[in-house]
Amino acid sequence: MRYLRMLSNSVAAGTVATSYVLVLVLQLNPDMPLDLPGLRSLAVTIGQYYLLNLTAVFYVVLVATQLLARELFSPAWISVGVQARLGAAAAAAGATLMWANIRTFSLMLAPDTVDAMIRGAATFAVAALLLTVVAIVHRRASRAGRFLRAAAVAVVVVSSLVVSLGARGAPDLAPPGRAAPRPELPVVDASEPPGGRSARVTIIAIDAGSLDLITSATAEGRLPNFGRILDSGAVMHLATLRPTSAPAIWTSVATGKLPQKNGIRSAGLYRLPGGSVLRLLPDYCFASGLVRLGFLAEESHTSAAVRARPLWSILAVHGVHTGVVNWPLTYPPSPVRGFLVTDLYARLALTPLGLDDPLLVYPPELNDELLPAIRDPFDPTDADSSLASGPVLDERYQAAVRIDRIHDRMLQRASATRATGVMIVRYESLDPIGHYFLRYAMPSTFGDVSDDERQQFGRVLEDHYGLIDHVVGRAIAALDADDLLLIVSGYGMEPLGLGKRLVERVIGDPEVSGTHEAAPDGFLMAYGSPVAPGRHLTRGSVVDVVPTTLYFLGLPIGRDMDGFARTGLFRPDFAGEHPVTYIPTHE
Repeated sequence: MRYLRMLSNSVAAGTVATSYVLVLVLQLNPDMPLDLPGLRSLAVTIGQYYLLNLTAVFYVVLVATQLLARELFSPAWISVGVQARLGAAAAAAGATLMWANIRTFSLMLAPDTVDAMIRGAATFAVAALLLTVVAIVHRRASRAGRFLRAAAVAVVVVSSLVVSLGARGAPDLAPPGRAAPRPELPVVDASEPPGGRSARVTIIAIDAGSLDLITSATAEGRLPNFGRILDSGAVMHLATLRPTSAPAIWTSVATGKLPQKNGIRSAGLYRLPGGSVLRLLPDYCFASGLVRLGFLAEESHTSAAVRARPLWSILAVHGVHTGVVNWPLTYPPSPVRGFLVTDLYARLALTPLGLDDPLLVYPPELNDELLPAIRDPFDPTDADSSLASGPVLDERYQAAVRIDRIHDRMLQRASATRATGVMIVRYESLDPIGHYFLRYAMPSTFGDVSDDERQQFGRVLEDHYGLIDHVVGRAIAALDADDLLLIVSGYGMEPLGLGKRLVERVIGDPEVSGTHEAAPDGFLMAYGSPVAPGRHLTRGSVVDVVPTTLYFLGLPIGRDMDGFARTGLFRPDFAGEHPVTYIPTHE
């Protein structure tokens, strides 16, 4: 019977701890209304998930207490002492979790929301202290006054939840799916030269590129084109964002603004069964299981969610023709001067829906030119692809490589018939391949890689860096005297920690070895005659790419951008002749 009473106490404590987690979710999503249907949906989905797990945790704790206790442990059905102790632990964990999420998402949230979360963390900490006092008093006091102590526990818990919700930040984003209004593309006289300098810029973006792996390979004589840039160009680390999802990071790269301004905070939206939407899930509490187990439905963002002008829209206003291929959140495309191939084109163009969708590319007539590029990229007779055949991989990796090869072929076809001043292309295969093959590229870090595995898979990741190296070489060869080449990695890849490796082997994917959850740095490489050779600069940020590009082109930087023009990348004479200029905003 006492084990049933332990269970009832565990359910009560789990309910309190779940309430603290739900408050954290609401703090991270201040635009979610506190109406009855939304709260009911939140409690039924997220609440159910955490209640079951936290009840199990508390039950294990109480059973362990029974087994280790010198005296018989037989609590009441709802014990004041047990609830005070477990409530104090839950409030302390809630305060710690709140503070950890503040540090993780500080760049994703509006300042008012961060301040509200700080007040919430302080409230939870005070509640933990008060509950600890009640637990100590209850243990030393007689049975008299037990009702008052029970009331004190209830008042402290309820008050901490109410005060935290009362301190919740105000909504700071437009409703999901509604785009911020943007001015129409102005008419530019074709007889007039575009604003700024006439030099061209090529931007090659790569997911999960590691500067350490590139440096190591070039030191051993491999990746020769990356080696040319390391020797004769400029390099700097770029601080990335957390959570390190490609849509959020590449949107910050493209706009020069942090997520609190550009509106993209995660990989997608998380829809509750009742229709309410969450933009962020808390970190450090296994919230990914909510999507994995089907409690929440994840929906991808579209370009309608982006609240700031990307680089190609800014350049269009100044009359600069731009080519963009495979940038996240470009579907449906906004008008540009030049062409834009959305990130959905290669995935949808051959489906019945894709063939009838005029919004996969801009201008729509470009579709007929690009369809021949959708051939099997693994065809050995395909001589026009710059991405040579790599190692034989599982289908899940082949799909990512195939997408990169298709986009590379599209880039060449579109740029052959359209002159552009700025060319932007993104390659994504390094990310999925790095997640599974990093351990073979860094066997000494993991220690459990056999000789056979090292021989079979040790070059897989580097071979795919070789594919990008080939693209870099082609871009270098196409540079004119005053042109600029930028290679941008929005985030890096690092070995999965031992603890998380063990967790993945038990409840996840045992083959995963690479991660970017801890926000490893990306990098920026610059090459061209205006670039200071051999310059290795201190750390920058992913939001510096757009200001630096605008500066090089002689265009003004928006003062509302969060990034800076990295003038140190360029030779002193270039920087001296080209001052940084500003306007209030490009919006």
